Amino acid sequence: MTTNSSEFASCQTSAPIDPKLAMGWMHTARFLTTAAQLHHLPPVDVPEIAFVGRSNAGKSTSINTLTQQKQLAFASKKPGRTQHINLFALGKQGVTDAVLADLPGYGYAAVSRSDKERWQRVMLNYLMQRESLSAVVLLCDPRLGLTELDEALLDAIRPRVEQGLKFLVLLTKADKLTRSEQAKILSITKLNAGGGEVRMFSALKKQGVDDVAQLLWHWCHPDGLKPATPAPAAPESAAPVDTPATPDTPAQ
Repeated sequence: MTTNSSEFASCQTSAPIDPKLAMGWMHTARFLTTAAQLHHLPPVDVPEIAFVGRSNAGKSTSINTLTQQKQLAFASKKPGRTQHINLFALGKQGVTDAVLADLPGYGYAAVSRSDKERWQRVMLNYLMQRESLSAVVLLCDPRLGLTELDEALLDAIRPRVEQGLKFLVLLTKADKLTRSEQAKILSITKLNAGGGEVRMFSALKKQGVDDVAQLLWHWCHPDGLKPATPAPAAPESAAPVDTPATPDTPAQ
């Protein structure tokens, strides 16, 4: 994937902020809604950051670590279980200045072909059509590197990247690697990603947590602090859904 690196200069040259500000902002995350079908997602007029990645890449764990909440995003021990998009609002209670989207994991071999195809439609439609989407965080296991599915996803969002969509490749489970291995994989991933940001991350060791929180804060506040927007009305729902979608409610 190739893109102009100047598109990301603004986030690289933004004035540094107090990590406590960014981490405090991330900690305001709260459940907004869940949906198995895209048209059930509420429209929002604030930046929306999508977390995507293969099953078992550490997506939900990373969200929970960044928000300092143990059970905000459901982390299942059974890969491929979640088939819904879960939205989380960020900002002071009652107002929202950004939204996090936790998308279903992909690439798990033990699910049916029809499920895989349905999840692919969900993600592609979301990534191509969601108007409020302003950034994508692609999580991957550095021991595997960018897989064919990861590269296909980066290729799919290329048109939107060229229009200003930001993306971050987050190499999770960095604690499984030595420092020299991390440096090597970081360099290789930067070349293969073709632009954007690349970070090492460890939920266990808290490596990269402050750095990523600050990056996301800058992406959502390009002009610095400004008044937040009233939170959008969410469809009636009690909690993030982690059970498989039924044939009666296929994700489109």
